[in-house]
Amino acid sequence: MVLGEGKYRDTWSKSGAIICRQKNEKLIAEKVNGKYWMYWGDTDIFVCTSENLIDWTPLEKEGELIKMFSPRKGKFDNQLVEPGPPPVITENGIVFIYNSRNHDETGIPELPPGTYMAGQVLIDKNDPTKILDRTDDYFFKPETEYEIKGQIGNVVFLEALIPFNDKWLLYYGTADSKIAVAECNSNK
Repeated sequence: MVLGEGKYRDTWSKSGAIICRQKNEKLIAEKVNGKYWMYWGDTDIFVCTSENLIDWTPLEKEGELIKMFSPRKGKFDNQLVEPGPPPVITENGIVFIYNSRNHDETGIPELPPGTYMAGQVLIDKNDPTKILDRTDDYFFKPETEYEIKGQIGNVVFLEALIPFNDKWLLYYGTADSKIAVAECNSNK
């Protein structure tokens, strides 16, 4: 991601997700209100826009990055939130899947410390800065041996969402050791 020569050039981030629309069996970057939109960040989720998918301008309010959303105390996403697969424009809004982490010391007790899992946010399809809804609970967590044991245990990290043969394929990393895919039927 190119953040230009401005004050955010050296802001740490390892992931970003550009808003897309499903066209047949592809997800294609889609402009909303004349611009491409990307959610990015590590710990908090920020937003930026682009005219060309190369040069990105972070959105600010009063000289500070606009936070789309942040970790929440007492919830599964209490330590960090990071973008997952590309957010998809649907009839009801933009569905944005994100990765999260349970804190080592103060996380929720039903999950092991440091567990990575995934949540979802629904964003207004006409205003990509407006959250309509956010899950209170994770929808995807480590359950199998290859997700629980590996270089770093208890990790599922969702990265790609692909429409294929009337199904959605969700590709994800497991325990920082393997790559896996989950599938579900598509509701067109």
